[in-house]
Amino acid sequence: MDKKGNPIALLPLLVFLAIFLGSGLYFNSKGVEFAFYQLPSPVAALVGITIAFALFKGSLEKNMETFVAGVGDSNIIIMCIIYLLAGAFSTVAEAMGGVDSTVNFGLSIIPPSLILPGLFLIACFVSTAMGTSMGTIAAIGPIAVDMAIKAQIPLAMAVGAVVGGAMFGDNLSMISDTTIAATRTQGCEMKDKFIMNFKIALPAALITMLILGFSGVSGNIPQGLEYSFLKIVPYVLVLVLALMGLNVFLVLMIGIVTAGAIGIADGSFTLLSLSQKVYEGFGSMQEIFILSMLIGGLASLIAENGGLDYLLNVISRHIKSRKGAELGISALVSVADICTANNTVAIVITGPMAKKLVDEHGVDPRRSASLLDIFSCVWQCVIPYGAQLLLAGSIAKLSPVEIMPHLYYPYLLCICALLAIALDIPKAPSIKK
Repeated sequence: MDKKGNPIALLPLLVFLAIFLGSGLYFNSKGVEFAFYQLPSPVAALVGITIAFALFKGSLEKNMETFVAGVGDSNIIIMCIIYLLAGAFSTVAEAMGGVDSTVNFGLSIIPPSLILPGLFLIACFVSTAMGTSMGTIAAIGPIAVDMAIKAQIPLAMAVGAVVGGAMFGDNLSMISDTTIAATRTQGCEMKDKFIMNFKIALPAALITMLILGFSGVSGNIPQGLEYSFLKIVPYVLVLVLALMGLNVFLVLMIGIVTAGAIGIADGSFTLLSLSQKVYEGFGSMQEIFILSMLIGGLASLIAENGGLDYLLNVISRHIKSRKGAELGISALVSVADICTANNTVAIVITGPMAKKLVDEHGVDPRRSASLLDIFSCVWQCVIPYGAQLLLAGSIAKLSPVEIMPHLYYPYLLCICALLAIALDIPKAPSIKK
């Protein structure tokens, strides 16, 4: 295939995006809640795949071989297995009371004068432990609303603090689907990406806490909250083991076994119900599991027929340096998230293109993985039709637009990431071959 590529080969991807975005806009116009999540993304991807088979030259057998090779790519399969284990750990740990204990412990140590930065910090830890911003908002959002009403503090500000903290962990967590997708598509280790990403995110988090701390808002915190340190252990264990460089499969298995043993010991569930919770966790990852495989196959077909070469050739005309490549990667995933309202989908779609820019311009894979994750999470957090703001708004009975001015963390994270690109920071040790 000519390295200039074939623009027609991008049509199946554009069809997928058009259907996904179009259905969201349609349902939104009808006033349907979670409009952009009514059409399952794998179904939209299936339409794009059908177009690809009909459009691309070659026999059906040859195209099928190309598609299956993409579906069965080792990075795709590894990513999907990690999704399953991450879903199982999150579900089991939550079922045995880990989330409630973590939240209650955090609330019990917050001074009344630091209620807003305290809520942000709790959301940061819970989301990093759980690996899901939606789960964090669902767990902490009602508490924040209740505290805001009773303490007569600005409701939108309290909810905004929780949403920002929830996206902190969505971006950084070792078991977040965005981290899994970013590291697998860029070919780097999770702990290496975490360290690089954390150095960029930490200043944004600290400044957010300062802004919230100096807001002058204080309130009453519920007393007598019950928690168990033992139920927080699985979250801390997973984070520590992952940072130590232990294989991610082993880390998640240890987390599942530990959370399960604690749950059985305190009567949260039996061995049978534990197995059911593990399977329930698998099911929670079904959509992104299937979508990752389908997009892997679609991307393989598009690449084989020159679509990626064309797109990268167009982008490369405007990229003259490594910094330009990093900006290009950030722009690609930003546009993808704005179109799909799903940060993991955005990374899965743009990851292969980003990897090409990494190889062509010598970008550190740890930086490209971090930028993919950061900018997908930034946009996912601030678009008013994204699941995070829709959920937060429904809990607080506020319009997502009312919460947006108080999303200090994602705005600051975007600024910190752009400064990191402009100043070529943070510096990282060379990767050992």
